[in-house]
Amino acid sequence: MVAGTEILERASSGGDAAVDTSSTLSADMSNQIGLIGVPTDVGAGVRGACLGPEALRIAGLAKALTGLGHKVSDLGDLDGPPNPDEQPGNGCRNLREVSTWCRLLRDRVTDVAGQGMTPVVLGGDHCIAMGSIAGIAKHCSASGQPLYVLWFDAHTDFNTPLSSPSGNVHGMPIAALCGRIKDSEFDLGVPTPVVDPSRINLFGIRSVDHIEKATLVDSGLKVFDMRAIDERSTFTIMREILDEVTAAKGHLHVSLDVDFLDPSIAPGVGTTVPGGVTYREAHLCMEMIAESGLMGSLDLVELNPLLDEKNKSAELLVDLTGSLFGKATLHR
Repeated sequence: MVAGTEILERASSGGDAAVDTSSTLSADMSNQIGLIGVPTDVGAGVRGACLGPEALRIAGLAKALTGLGHKVSDLGDLDGPPNPDEQPGNGCRNLREVSTWCRLLRDRVTDVAGQGMTPVVLGGDHCIAMGSIAGIAKHCSASGQPLYVLWFDAHTDFNTPLSSPSGNVHGMPIAALCGRIKDSEFDLGVPTPVVDPSRINLFGIRSVDHIEKATLVDSGLKVFDMRAIDERSTFTIMREILDEVTAAKGHLHVSLDVDFLDPSIAPGVGTTVPGGVTYREAHLCMEMIAESGLMGSLDLVELNPLLDEKNKSAELLVDLTGSLFGKATLHR
């Protein structure tokens, strides 16, 4: 990892735009946030997500969060293996490298959470969520708090090496976290399943492979596809998810894949699927999570600046992250 920790606590001044105090947190609501960069695309089939962490920094993530009253430590980037860009072997591409990155991230997230900070992981492709969730699972096990996962994604990521049509591991993390993959390289050093499948909620789904559809039936996962969202409304589904976590006094880990958003507003991702969540629906999700006070850790993944339009997707992710950490039009 890059040495040193930069504490970013400065207020907007000089030529910077003034902060709207109606959307900032009071001092007693401030958080300690640790940014962890994971610059890799070893789990993806399209290169470029390795540039995501820097794109988020350039888009002003730390400044946006400090402007809301939080104390932000940018902990730099993890230093993992390069992408060998191999052909899939035994149903997986670059599995050894994926495993190394995930174990590095597991340990860093456990450490950051143990220091009382909220880990915010800057990806990187979605395979790294195996590492971040394994790390927060260790932390929750030590604190005795049940872990819940809210997975914002166009895909269910429930493939295995036997079912994946591509061999890309970013399509397998949910299966791995649920203990559905027995390969030793998927051993994250924590008991499996890493998360009880009944505590995983997938939101925004609209692309599911044929074999995934069959295996999802008895998986125990709660899957909210775009039809369910259209029929029941974003608000109703989010209220249901958050009420369950509240009742259990759980720790909520949010894993946000750029492709859960409609590509018309977030083109900077290698796996775009039409018909995604709108700008307003996305902000509603984030604002409801913020109001619940449940989120204890976060992934921002699959941002690919090479496919973006003038950092449009990165800026939207920063905006959504602000909503996750308390930015709102009015106090409610």
